[in-house]
Amino acid sequence: MEHRPQFQKVLESVRDGKVNVIVAYKLDRLTRSVRDLEILISELVKYNCSLECAMDDVNTSTANGRFFVRMLTVLSQLEIERVSERTKFGMVGAIKDGHIPVRKTLGFMRKDKKLIINPAESEIVERIFDLYYKGKSYQQIANIFNDEKVLNKKWYDTTILKILSNPLYKGDFISGTRTGNPVLYENVVEPIISKKLWEECQEQTRKNTRNYTRRNDYIFFQKIICPNCHKIMACKAPGGSKKKYIYYQCNSCKTYIREDQLIELLVDEITEIIEYDSIVRKYFAPLLKHKITNTNELLSKELINLKDKVIRLKDAYLI
Repeated sequence: MEHRPQFQKVLESVRDGKVNVIVAYKLDRLTRSVRDLEILISELVKYNCSLECAMDDVNTSTANGRFFVRMLTVLSQLEIERVSERTKFGMVGAIKDGHIPVRKTLGFMRKDKKLIINPAESEIVERIFDLYYKGKSYQQIANIFNDEKVLNKKWYDTTILKILSNPLYKGDFISGTRTGNPVLYENVVEPIISKKLWEECQEQTRKNTRNYTRRNDYIFFQKIICPNCHKIMACKAPGGSKKKYIYYQCNSCKTYIREDQLIELLVDEITEIIEYDSIVRKYFAPLLKHKITNTNELLSKELINLKDKVIRLKDAYLI
């Protein structure tokens, strides 16, 4: 009930004493939740209000009526749960039969509502897993595909990551990830790659995650854009163990700039902004304030003159 704003307005009217009867077409149109019904009945009894349903012939003004309402709600909730169970059972059967509820997936296509391998795209998927297994990173694979204009689309490192982590390519499907109750269905579609290669790529991803630790604090991390190709510049920190020379470099055109130079530029910009703000506050703000004040005075005088003209016109022409 908390997610129904109009229903909450009705309850507010009940609490304010503006409503003594709530009329519903059918009880299941009002609620099918036993918990919500108990809350509703307690609210109605507390504020001396009743519920009437036109098609179910129920009335909560009596004990027998409230009992009957509870029984109807229990039956409605039972029906919902049974429908949910049948839906889940049907979905499991459909998934095991190859009817996978996913959008367009690279490497697959639909035939008779079933998901089958797309020969024209499956080679691209195989190549992605092969390149990653041989040591290429997500970004390097994306750069290779962009240079070769594969499928005439823009490739990103996140696109490669999604493909590598999708179990559909080894023939399995995971349902319920959005609801937090994932269920694994094995061997529901024809695999594009072997389970062994898929697992080895996942292990490689876990190793890369463990090995990647940022040893330096980059002030402008993912904030510097290359002036030439407009890509986010990567952080670099070469040098010995005593001193690091931190700079930012574009992986595409190799444009770079040192972090200390960026700090100097930033300090200069901030200084100019502070100086400009102080000048405006000191010199221009008083002038602008004076001008606004004078303008208000002129408008007030003009308004008074117009009012005088109106009065004179009335005196001259109205009897």
